[in-house]
Amino acid sequence: MAMHNSYGILFDHDRQARIGLPEAVFCEGKSREAVVSLLTDHAGAGKAPILFTRLDREVIEAAPSVVRDAYDYHPLSRTAYTRPLPRRGGGEVAVVSAGTADGSVTWETVRTLQYLGITVNVFEDNGVAALWRLTSSLPKLESADVIVVVAGLDAALASVLGGLSGKPLFAVPTSVGYGMAHEGEAALASMLVSCAPGIGVLNIDNGYGAACAAARIINLLSQKEVLK
Repeated sequence: MAMHNSYGILFDHDRQARIGLPEAVFCEGKSREAVVSLLTDHAGAGKAPILFTRLDREVIEAAPSVVRDAYDYHPLSRTAYTRPLPRRGGGEVAVVSAGTADGSVTWETVRTLQYLGITVNVFEDNGVAALWRLTSSLPKLESADVIVVVAGLDAALASVLGGLSGKPLFAVPTSVGYGMAHEGEAALASMLVSCAPGIGVLNIDNGYGAACAAARIINLLSQKEVLK
């Protein structure tokens, strides 16, 4: 069922029942007034949880204090939600980044998974320039059900980890790097031509999409566990 808000925005409230993932609000490109209106509409008691992505600090700060106080806002990831969904009984995702420069995308991924009620562990600064950092993290990474790799520059981390772990792996290129990095296009191309088979590649800087891809696998695992 789709419902309009005061700005004519249609919400797909049946999405979670249909595909297991609730609708989120992508704030980038929307007017400040429209986003503040949406924040206000969903801040009240009894409202369903909702995730806002690409939400700049100055936009949420333009909302009344009573609205701001209703949200858990994370400035690095530019995400906000009133409360997470109920915690899932099983399934774990590991999010691995090449460097702290990838932090905004890394934490968009993490925050989306936390909002979805999925257990997530974060491994930052595991780039291939110092392979010992990645190899020391491998035992803990292997305990996860799904791995998300976030990397810019040459994005070699995705291929290396894809050759070391057999877990489902989703790779997110970031728009990090000088000159020929071309705002993430080099990282995207590197991930797409990876010699490690079976890596799923997301769009540039799309941490939210990677979290949702991982969540689909966790949802499937949870459903199969219930049917046992």
